Amino acid sequence: MSHLIAVDWGTSSLRGARLDAAGNVLEEKSAPLGILNVPNGDFAGVFASLFSDWMKPADSVCLISGMAGSRQGWVEAPYVACPAGPEELQRHLHWIEPGRIALVPGLSDEQGEVPDVMRGEEVQIFGAMRLAGLTDGLFVLPGTHSKWATVRGGRVTGFRTYMTGEFYGLLSQHSILARTLDAEAPLDEAMFLRGVARAGEGEGLLHNAFGARALALFGRLSPPQSTSYLSGLLIGEELRGQDLPAGREVIAIGAPALTVRYALALEQRGVRVRCFGAEATWAGVRAIQQ
Repeated sequence: MSHLIAVDWGTSSLRGARLDAAGNVLEEKSAPLGILNVPNGDFAGVFASLFSDWMKPADSVCLISGMAGSRQGWVEAPYVACPAGPEELQRHLHWIEPGRIALVPGLSDEQGEVPDVMRGEEVQIFGAMRLAGLTDGLFVLPGTHSKWATVRGGRVTGFRTYMTGEFYGLLSQHSILARTLDAEAPLDEAMFLRGVARAGEGEGLLHNAFGARALALFGRLSPPQSTSYLSGLLIGEELRGQDLPAGREVIAIGAPALTVRYALALEQRGVRVRCFGAEATWAGVRAIQQ
């Protein structure tokens, strides 16, 4: 079996792992050199500076997922339409260096007249499926643009994107709410769940967001509490769009700081949650290679 190198190249950073024949991580590297930070657009140079030593064996193969395959990245790798599984991604790999370095295409999903897209999350989904031993399920990938994906028969059949993280940044930094928040405050679980519950009452985010301001004005939310409450409002609003009967399981994939919030919110709804982190990416790249 060839030496497999997995690279997740995002907007603000990139990370890579060297895997053995069983898929175990032998070594990892990371750098703040996402696609927006590549000097002079020299993707090949950045790649060589970080991974040329890993690529020395003649049988080395590197699969790169994420925004490196976007229009602003190294080379654009066209999206693969849903439904799609690892086999479809493998067939549509975009080779930078034939047989050696390839970009993993993202997925697209048509929803009426509005398309949706993902890059990088599809690899994490297939990796989490492998780690969890699932061929069907509901997956959430929290982040700047959160993804909810449905998997059936080992293939992503559809997904939806929510700008939850980006809206949190806008409201907490550039709106009137910024004056009442403490951006450095740790998570207050009670206040967070209070925000989730408020979102579930159906009043709508535009009204509930101003309510956070009014609660602060009347001294009912302190700045640290307001921060968690706003996070709960936004994540709770996201959950309102999901089919989440009590007893259902959701697989959450991402950084622990985010997945813990989604787990709290989902468990409040009676939904079971299993969480995965970076290991899902490495397992996903292996699934595509095989």
